[in-house]
Amino acid sequence: MATRSKVWISLLLALAVALSAPAARAEEATPAEAAAAEGEAVLTLDLDSFEEAVAKHPFMVVEFYAPWCGHCKALAPEYEKAAQSLSKHDPPIVLAKVDVNEDKNKPLATKYEIQGFPTLKIFRNQGKNIQEYKGPREAEGIVEYLKKQVGPASKEIKSPEDATALIDDKKIQIVGVFAEFSGTEFTNFMEVAEKLRSDYDFGHTLHANHLPRGDAAVERPLVRLLKPFDELVVDSKDFDVAALEKFIDVSSTPRVVTFDKNPDNHPYLLKFFQSSAPKAMLFLNFSTAPFDSFKSAYYAAAEEFKDKEIKFLIGDIEASQGAFQYFGLKEEQAPLILIQDGDSKKFLKDQIEADQIVSWLKEYFDGKLSPFKKSEPIPEVNNEPVKVVVADNIHDAVFKSGKNVLIEFYAPWCGHCKKLAPILEEAATTLQSDEEVVIAKMDATANDVPSEFDVQGYPTMYFVTPSGKVTSYDAGRSANDIVDFIKKNKETSGTAPVTTTSEKVEEKAADSAESVKDEL
Repeated sequence: MATRSKVWISLLLALAVALSAPAARAEEATPAEAAAAEGEAVLTLDLDSFEEAVAKHPFMVVEFYAPWCGHCKALAPEYEKAAQSLSKHDPPIVLAKVDVNEDKNKPLATKYEIQGFPTLKIFRNQGKNIQEYKGPREAEGIVEYLKKQVGPASKEIKSPEDATALIDDKKIQIVGVFAEFSGTEFTNFMEVAEKLRSDYDFGHTLHANHLPRGDAAVERPLVRLLKPFDELVVDSKDFDVAALEKFIDVSSTPRVVTFDKNPDNHPYLLKFFQSSAPKAMLFLNFSTAPFDSFKSAYYAAAEEFKDKEIKFLIGDIEASQGAFQYFGLKEEQAPLILIQDGDSKKFLKDQIEADQIVSWLKEYFDGKLSPFKKSEPIPEVNNEPVKVVVADNIHDAVFKSGKNVLIEFYAPWCGHCKKLAPILEEAATTLQSDEEVVIAKMDATANDVPSEFDVQGYPTMYFVTPSGKVTSYDAGRSANDIVDFIKKNKETSGTAPVTTTSEKVEEKAADSAESVKDEL
């Protein structure tokens, strides 16, 4: 079963957008209105024209959007304005868009793993190199970012003045220091720079003394990574491509990532949650007096356990509401520390004291802690047509029930789930006399989802038969569609299981991410 971390990553991406993107205004033009007003510079693509456009343009940015997406509407005039400006660039920088909510274009969403709207991707070299667009979402910022993206992947630093102009004290800068701009080391460095250019700024020089930090007298070649946190300079002399990528990945994340509303922290925040390593998260109120003592103790713990395979985060309660919602936490539990061990096990200590942090983490590493399972109470009364299931009884209510169970995993804030609720109610009422069928629902934000189910968006539905066969529901969303599916696929006593094949509905994750954006 695939990992469910994509839901959480989508939520964090949504948070970053919500905090940093320009807010939508009622008077802003729709994409169609913008096109009518000025003549559209953004190319409109579909499944038929997409590959031809990618092949035609060595460098093209594509926005994957949905017409109903509020953030897509907010981006549209900025994207169009940027396209107008970049069309005059030499060579022209092409901006395009494709409506992947349209049925015809959904294969593109699948192919390019679109999990939320809007998603922008950079297509280089006729699509041979595809990267996420990670720049600003307003016109001026888009223009500035993309002009850098079409230039060389690494810029030569010929003087201290060049270094001052290139190196931003608030950003990560990766500089190769060489005796000459040739040879295997230089070739490998430029290969990595091209591959990672949308994530980092690269430079190369013959003289380490041009750089603002670190030793000037160095044995070349080496790679120097300058950063605004922890140790400010880290060097490596391993020019193997894979080793160089790993060096950059490990060195470019703070030992303790900060979860707050500062947009400068968003790249590190997203990288933290995208990691498959275990994660320790301390949540508390940054504005209260004990914060400094907690911060000192937590940073000391991160230093003490730096050789362990675990990443650390400290989060402000005010900025971490999405995390609290996802993990089923309550503010009154803070200060609290939570460890997410992969995608399955979680360990929690609420009302923790600063001087308890190290000892609690040691217990975790020694295997002395019991996992925490997020579950609502088992309902005492459960007589509605759609049965309520929680983490503490899902195996009994679904897998051990001896019945055919259609179960919906939903989020209370999800608009699509709210629309589906009365439809499920109608289907359940229709099938109420069939004792072999149950329609159930589980709040996936308040309960841990068992590993048997792959929930990457809301709503997600699965059909489980008495024999234990689990099928992803991908049929229509009307009551009749649901009833017909259950009648066709259910097992009855004395009959063999019906074999069905299905693929996940690709818009689920996109719906989930959009719902989170709207809530945030």
